[in-house]
Amino acid sequence: MDNKHYIIGAISGDIIGSVYEWHNVKTTDFTLFSNHSRFTDDSVLTFATMDCLLNNKGYAETYHKYGNDYPHAGYGGRFKGWLHSDGLKPFNSWGNGSAMRVSPVGWAFNTLDEVLQQAKASAEVTHNHPEGIKGAQTVASAIFMARNNKTKDEIKKYIAETFGYDLDRTIDQIRPEYRFDVSCQGSVPEAIIAFLESTDYESAIRLAISLGGDSDTIACITGGIAEAFYKNVPEHIVKSVPALLPANFVELLGQFSMKYR
Repeated sequence: MDNKHYIIGAISGDIIGSVYEWHNVKTTDFTLFSNHSRFTDDSVLTFATMDCLLNNKGYAETYHKYGNDYPHAGYGGRFKGWLHSDGLKPFNSWGNGSAMRVSPVGWAFNTLDEVLQQAKASAEVTHNHPEGIKGAQTVASAIFMARNNKTKDEIKKYIAETFGYDLDRTIDQIRPEYRFDVSCQGSVPEAIIAFLESTDYESAIRLAISLGGDSDTIACITGGIAEAFYKNVPEHIVKSVPALLPANFVELLGQFSMKYR
């Protein structure tokens, strides 16, 4: 399919943010792509979620397989330990890994109840802590509402009332003191605020990365929501991303987008 129709917002955010995860910029004025831009664990597990939804696969088994197929993508320590385990038991994580991989769920279902249920299912195979589940449900529901033409005010109100995140801050207020935070509670609301303040997809990504911290994951989360809301990713970004992905990921992206776009 024409790559301009790819559901690629989260993947693009991850790749653009990958350069800045350990070299925070604290500004919206930065280069989107460089020779060091790459996909990370955020993209690997987002593709795993696409595969689960397209092919009715189990989340735990699929995350385990993808993680071991791409072992150097930058996983957190506890998830890396899970990849080397045989039991596939959840480890009560509240990390933002549950939120960064969930974006396909927001596209694949027709009701908010289904989205919330599937977001929980995708999270709890590893991140079965209430905060881990909440982070995934927040991101998936925001994408669902955005693609169904809800306003930013409606999305903000729902998330604040349902999940209790404080969205009444601004990026300028958060940025000066914000530091690396891998928790859902310390990165998901910040990613949503970046979306809420944005004027288009690219500005959302730039605001997200300007916070610093876990830049690729924050941009991945923001990018998934922004794409659903603005209905597109700019052509100059969409053209750059597939060349940075393995052929099997590009094929999966096309299949998922064809079915759910």
